[in-house]
Amino acid sequence: MRTYRGANSAGDETVDPQGILGREQLEWLERELARSRAVWKVIAADMPIGLVVPDTTEGRQHVEAVAQGDPGAPLGRELQIAELLRFVKHRRITGTVWLTADVHHTSAQHYRPERAAFGDFEPFWEFVSGPLNAGAFPASALDGTFGPERVWVKAPSASNVSPAGGYQFFGEVDIDGDSGELTVRMREQDGTVLFTKTLQPGLVGQ
Repeated sequence: MRTYRGANSAGDETVDPQGILGREQLEWLERELARSRAVWKVIAADMPIGLVVPDTTEGRQHVEAVAQGDPGAPLGRELQIAELLRFVKHRRITGTVWLTADVHHTSAQHYRPERAAFGDFEPFWEFVSGPLNAGAFPASALDGTFGPERVWVKAPSASNVSPAGGYQFFGEVDIDGDSGELTVRMREQDGTVLFTKTLQPGLVGQ
Protein backbone atom coordinates (compact mmCIF):
# COMPACT_ATOMS: atom_id res chain seq x y z
CA MET A 1 0.00 0.00 0.00
CA ARG A 2 3.03 2.29 -0.23
CA THR A 3 5.01 0.92 -3.16
CA TYR A 4 2.41 0.95 -5.94
CA ARG A 5 -0.09 3.59 -4.85
CA GLY A 6 -0.74 6.92 -6.49
CA ALA A 7 0.05 10.24 -4.85
CA ASN A 8 -1.86 11.27 -1.73
CA SER A 9 -4.84 13.48 -2.46
CA ALA A 10 -8.13 14.62 -0.98
CA GLY A 11 -9.51 11.19 -1.86
CA ASP A 12 -12.59 12.50 -3.64
CA GLU A 13 -11.83 11.20 -7.14
CA THR A 14 -14.62 9.30 -8.91
CA VAL A 15 -11.99 7.43 -10.97
CA ASP A 16 -8.68 6.24 -9.54
CA PRO A 17 -7.00 3.59 -11.73
CA GLN A 18 -3.76 3.55 -9.71
CA GLY A 19 -5.49 3.31 -6.35
CA ILE A 20 -3.60 2.31 -3.23
CA LEU A 21 -2.55 -1.13 -4.46
CA GLY A 22 -1.74 -0.41 -8.08
CA ARG A 23 -3.46 -2.33 -10.85
CA GLU A 24 -0.77 -5.00 -11.18
CA GLN A 25 -0.71 -5.78 -7.47
CA LEU A 26 -4.52 -5.77 -7.23
CA GLU A 27 -4.77 -8.28 -10.09
CA TRP A 28 -2.11 -10.46 -8.41
CA LEU A 29 -4.00 -10.38 -5.10
CA GLU A 30 -7.32 -11.25 -6.72
CA ARG A 31 -5.74 -14.08 -8.69
CA GLU A 32 -4.00 -15.57 -5.67
CA LEU A 33 -7.07 -15.27 -3.44
CA ALA A 34 -9.18 -17.04 -6.07
CA ARG A 35 -6.75 -19.92 -6.51
CA SER A 36 -5.94 -20.36 -2.80
CA ARG A 37 -7.36 -23.40 -1.02
CA ALA A 38 -6.20 -22.20 2.39
CA VAL A 39 -8.80 -22.07 5.15
CA TRP A 40 -7.66 -18.55 6.05
CA LYS A 41 -6.46 -15.87 3.67
CA VAL A 42 -4.66 -13.36 5.87
CA ILE A 43 -4.13 -10.03 4.12
CA ALA A 44 -1.28 -8.12 5.74
CA ALA A 45 -1.52 -4.48 4.67
CA ASP A 46 0.38 -1.30 5.49
CA MET A 47 -2.72 0.86 5.90
CA PRO A 48 -6.12 0.43 7.57
CA ILE A 49 -9.32 0.19 5.52
CA GLY A 50 -11.88 2.25 7.41
CA LEU A 51 -9.75 4.45 9.66
CA VAL A 52 -9.08 8.00 8.48
CA VAL A 53 -5.34 8.75 8.41
CA PRO A 54 -4.64 12.38 7.41
CA ASP A 55 -1.50 13.26 5.49
CA THR A 56 -0.18 16.03 7.70
CA THR A 57 2.75 16.76 5.39
CA GLU A 58 0.39 18.08 2.72
CA GLY A 59 -2.45 19.35 4.86
CA ARG A 60 -5.47 17.69 6.44
CA GLN A 61 -7.38 17.77 3.17
CA HIS A 62 -5.10 14.94 1.98
CA VAL A 63 -5.29 11.33 3.16
CA GLU A 64 -2.48 8.87 3.78
CA ALA A 65 -4.49 5.64 3.83
CA VAL A 66 -7.75 4.52 2.16
CA ALA A 67 -10.62 6.26 3.96
CA GLN A 68 -11.08 10.00 3.52
CA GLY A 69 -13.86 10.68 6.02
CA ASP A 70 -16.82 10.80 3.65
CA PRO A 71 -19.17 7.98 4.77
CA GLY A 72 -20.90 7.81 1.39
CA ALA A 73 -20.19 5.82 -1.77
CA PRO A 74 -16.54 4.86 -2.47
CA LEU A 75 -14.27 7.62 -3.75
CA GLY A 76 -10.54 7.85 -4.38
CA ARG A 77 -8.61 4.88 -3.00
CA GLU A 78 -11.83 3.40 -1.64
CA LEU A 79 -12.80 2.53 -5.21
CA GLN A 80 -10.06 -0.08 -5.46
CA ILE A 81 -10.86 -1.58 -2.07
CA ALA A 82 -14.52 -1.77 -3.11
CA GLU A 83 -13.46 -3.62 -6.25
CA LEU A 84 -11.44 -6.10 -4.19
CA LEU A 85 -14.21 -6.68 -1.64
CA ARG A 86 -16.75 -7.19 -4.43
CA PHE A 87 -14.41 -9.70 -6.09
CA VAL A 88 -14.04 -11.68 -2.84
CA LYS A 89 -17.82 -11.85 -2.43
CA HIS A 90 -18.70 -12.81 -5.99
CA ARG A 91 -15.95 -15.42 -6.21
CA ARG A 92 -17.20 -16.83 -2.89
CA ILE A 93 -13.79 -16.59 -1.26
CA THR A 94 -14.05 -17.32 2.45
CA GLY A 95 -11.68 -16.76 5.35
CA THR A 96 -10.27 -13.33 4.54
CA VAL A 97 -8.86 -11.47 7.54
CA TRP A 98 -7.12 -8.10 7.38
CA LEU A 99 -4.08 -7.27 9.55
CA THR A 100 -3.21 -3.60 9.20
CA ALA A 101 -1.00 -0.99 10.87
CA ASP A 102 0.32 2.58 10.76
CA VAL A 103 -2.10 4.35 13.14
CA HIS A 104 0.06 4.22 16.31
CA HIS A 105 -2.64 2.61 18.44
CA THR A 106 -4.43 -0.73 18.42
CA SER A 107 -8.02 -1.68 17.60
CA ALA A 108 -10.36 -4.27 16.10
CA GLN A 109 -13.01 -3.35 13.51
CA HIS A 110 -15.81 -5.49 12.10
CA TYR A 111 -17.18 -4.52 8.69
CA ARG A 112 -20.75 -5.35 7.64
CA PRO A 113 -22.62 -4.38 4.45
CA GLU A 114 -25.79 -3.60 6.43
CA ARG A 115 -23.98 -0.65 8.02
CA ALA A 116 -22.20 0.48 4.86
CA ALA A 117 -22.80 2.94 2.04
CA PHE A 118 -21.18 0.33 -0.24
CA GLY A 119 -22.82 -3.01 0.48
CA ASP A 120 -21.55 -5.44 -2.17
CA PHE A 121 -19.21 -7.42 0.11
CA GLU A 122 -19.20 -10.08 2.79
CA PRO A 123 -18.47 -9.15 6.43
CA PHE A 124 -14.84 -9.24 7.52
CA TRP A 125 -12.56 -8.36 10.44
CA GLU A 126 -9.66 -5.92 10.53
CA PHE A 127 -7.12 -5.99 13.36
CA VAL A 128 -4.81 -2.98 13.67
CA SER A 129 -1.59 -2.70 15.65
CA GLY A 130 1.75 -0.96 15.43
CA PRO A 131 4.27 0.38 14.89
CA LEU A 132 6.33 -0.53 17.93
CA ASN A 133 8.73 1.98 19.53
CA ALA A 134 7.03 5.02 18.02
CA GLY A 135 4.92 7.87 19.36
CA ALA A 136 1.33 6.83 20.14
CA PHE A 137 -1.73 8.73 18.89
CA PRO A 138 -5.47 8.88 19.68
CA ALA A 139 -7.88 6.57 17.90
CA SER A 140 -8.52 7.49 14.28
CA ALA A 141 -11.96 8.51 13.12
CA LEU A 142 -14.03 5.84 11.36
CA ASP A 143 -15.30 6.21 7.80
CA GLY A 144 -18.70 4.58 7.21
CA THR A 145 -18.24 3.68 3.53
CA PHE A 146 -17.60 -0.01 4.33
CA GLY A 147 -19.62 -0.11 7.53
CA PRO A 148 -16.96 -0.53 10.22
CA GLU A 149 -17.82 -1.00 13.87
CA ARG A 150 -14.96 -0.43 16.28
CA VAL A 151 -15.36 -3.42 18.58
CA TRP A 152 -12.31 -2.64 20.69
CA VAL A 153 -9.60 0.03 20.88
CA LYS A 154 -6.76 1.14 23.12
CA ALA A 155 -5.18 4.51 22.42
CA PRO A 156 -3.97 7.55 24.34
CA SER A 157 -5.97 10.75 24.55
CA ALA A 158 -2.94 12.90 23.69
CA SER A 159 -0.88 12.94 20.49
CA ASN A 160 2.66 11.60 20.06
CA VAL A 161 2.93 10.00 23.48
CA SER A 162 6.51 8.83 24.01
CA PRO A 163 7.15 5.06 23.93
CA ALA A 164 8.37 5.51 27.50
CA GLY A 165 4.78 6.44 28.38
CA GLY A 166 3.38 3.11 27.18
CA TYR A 167 0.81 2.49 24.46
CA GLN A 168 3.12 0.14 22.57
CA PHE A 169 1.27 -2.81 21.02
CA PHE A 170 1.58 -5.84 18.80
CA GLY A 171 -0.74 -8.55 17.56
CA GLU A 172 -0.49 -12.34 17.58
CA VAL A 173 -2.40 -14.80 15.40
CA ASP A 174 -2.75 -18.54 16.08
CA ILE A 175 -4.49 -21.06 13.82
CA ASP A 176 -5.45 -24.36 15.45
CA GLY A 177 -4.38 -27.25 13.24
CA ASP A 178 -7.27 -29.47 14.32
CA SER A 179 -10.28 -27.15 14.52
CA GLY A 180 -9.08 -24.53 12.06
CA GLU A 181 -10.03 -21.77 14.49
CA LEU A 182 -8.12 -18.51 14.05
CA THR A 183 -7.44 -16.60 17.26
CA VAL A 184 -6.18 -13.03 17.32
CA ARG A 185 -4.66 -11.59 20.48
CA MET A 186 -3.83 -7.93 20.76
CA ARG A 187 -1.01 -7.49 23.24
CA GLU A 188 0.80 -4.76 25.10
CA GLN A 189 4.56 -4.51 24.73
CA ASP A 190 5.13 -6.65 27.84
CA GLY A 191 2.94 -9.41 26.38
CA THR A 192 -0.22 -8.67 28.36
CA VAL A 193 -3.29 -9.74 26.37
CA LEU A 194 -5.68 -6.81 25.92
CA PHE A 195 -8.22 -8.28 23.50
CA THR A 196 -8.94 -11.72 22.05
CA LYS A 197 -11.14 -12.75 19.14
CA THR A 198 -11.57 -16.31 17.84
CA LEU A 199 -12.99 -16.84 14.35
CA GLN A 200 -14.50 -20.07 13.08
CA PRO A 201 -13.44 -21.45 9.68
CA GLY A 202 -15.93 -21.30 6.82
CA LEU A 203 -18.43 -19.01 8.52
CA VAL A 204 -19.59 -15.79 6.87
CA GLY A 205 -20.61 -12.76 8.90
CA GLN A 206 -18.97 -13.70 12.20
